[in-house]
Amino acid sequence: MLKSLSKSSTMLKSLCLGLAVLLGVALEANGVFMLVSPANWYFAVPGVTATGPFNQHFLRDIGLIFVLIGGAFLAGAARPQLRVLLWFAPTIWLFGHALFHFWEVAVGIGSPSDIPRDFPDVTLPALIGVVLTAWAWRTSPRTASLE
Repeated sequence: MLKSLSKSSTMLKSLCLGLAVLLGVALEANGVFMLVSPANWYFAVPGVTATGPFNQHFLRDIGLIFVLIGGAFLAGAARPQLRVLLWFAPTIWLFGHALFHFWEVAVGIGSPSDIPRDFPDVTLPALIGVVLTAWAWRTSPRTASLE
């Protein structure tokens, strides 16, 4: 029984770390694309042109954010002692970004059809971040001062 629990715990850890690396690489790639070729990014991502005119400076600012949050997920995968913080911080931004997209639909700025269109690029990364951060919190060693 204990051996089975240990094996499933190891599998879950591998799954979470692999997912964090995948998410980190995807976020970094998106950020680099925004930094290197903001105009191509603007026209390539579905729905972006409907959010306002092209602004190279703004897109590069957001690109930096994606590079940083992607790096945080990658660093958290490698640094277990800092994992909760390194995954919680970017998850706050990802979750806020997703909520903002829902808010735009709720107040009539966007269309309900925006929600499924944006799900893979906006909502899903936020949900993955929440799940990964919850797992990191649950599996992190607690210090006496936190308990």
